[in-house]
Amino acid sequence: MKVEFLGTGGFHPNEKRQTACIMLPEIGLIFDAGSGAFRVAKHVQTESLDLFLTHAHLDHICGLTYLITLPLTGRIKNLRLYGRAEVLDAVRDHLFTDMVFPVAPPFEFHELVDERELMLASGNRIEWMKLTNHPGGSTAYKLHLKNHTFAYVTDTTVDGSYEEFVRDVDTLVHECYFPDSKKDWANRTGHTHATPLANLARKANVEKLVVVHTDPLDESNDPIGTKDMQAIFPNITVAEDGLSLDLN
Repeated sequence: MKVEFLGTGGFHPNEKRQTACIMLPEIGLIFDAGSGAFRVAKHVQTESLDLFLTHAHLDHICGLTYLITLPLTGRIKNLRLYGRAEVLDAVRDHLFTDMVFPVAPPFEFHELVDERELMLASGNRIEWMKLTNHPGGSTAYKLHLKNHTFAYVTDTTVDGSYEEFVRDVDTLVHECYFPDSKKDWANRTGHTHATPLANLARKANVEKLVVVHTDPLDESNDPIGTKDMQAIFPNITVAEDGLSLDLN
């Protein structure tokens, strides 16, 4: 089972990273639909797609407009869009308002109730948890595959509220917008900085940490200070667009 990192940056695209979009093509599963969603079409392997939104900020939903052609042209039978009620309302009422994008989305909308789980058509189970440390909140997801657990957490500051939710997962994909030198910015904007994330990965006993949603204003090879993080938790990868991760 492969995970394709189609958009690994935050806020706006830069030369290395589009904004948030992660896909597991073999089971037709997508997390978030930022600007990286334009790459979804070339990875489609299933008749339908399940797309789970963390929240409704533009860098996580703008790519929904790129995906309408897939069901409209018959490339897929349907796209099931999942999110909290207020997230789906924002998508319908604001992104797809006639004055912004005058084509009705040919999606199925499915509301997520907090602290629940769902069995996907692929036979895999997904859980979710509401996070409150980002403006408007966010949703963390945990996917149970046959031989692997995979969690996706973005747009939050690190606290103890979801440590148990990600405990012992094989792969944790987590945002880290800022290095420690900008921790004040992280706290003010509801984002993660380096050391708390490394400590979370260590305390929660995750096997591998993959960092996404880095600051697009920093296009260096190491925008978050990975060396210092690895002194706390060694198994860290900072994702760039095009990364393909094997979960087997």
